[in-house]
Amino acid sequence: QVQLVESGGGLVQPGGSLRLSCAASGSIVNINPMGWYRQAPGKQRELVATITRGGSTNYSDAVKGRFTISRDNAKNTFYLQMNGLKPEDTAVYYCNADVQVGLRLGNYWGQGTQVTVSS
Repeated sequence: QVQLVESGGGLVQPGGSLRLSCAASGSIVNINPMGWYRQAPGKQRELVATITRGGSTNYSDAVKGRFTISRDNAKNTFYLQMNGLKPEDTAVYYCNADVQVGLRLGNYWGQGTQVTVSS
């Protein structure tokens, strides 16, 4: 059984920073790629950033230059450093990963963590 558990969300003022973490647990052979998505009220879930095992990254235009995705392969954990937060970044943030367990590959989601940017 694979679980992705997010942490690090909360309330922050505009211009502030937060760091989200996503820890994967289970009999994991490999995780590739990993990604962060977000869903604001009344909107569809959207891609925020992805990272491959080798460290190649991809960002949405909305967060490019403000957010940084990273990963610690040894800990099966990945992160989203969010700087310069704006009210429009308010959303539930979800981590997502393709995880190999034995010879089987599956796609998994975390439970989500709320990020609220407000003064």
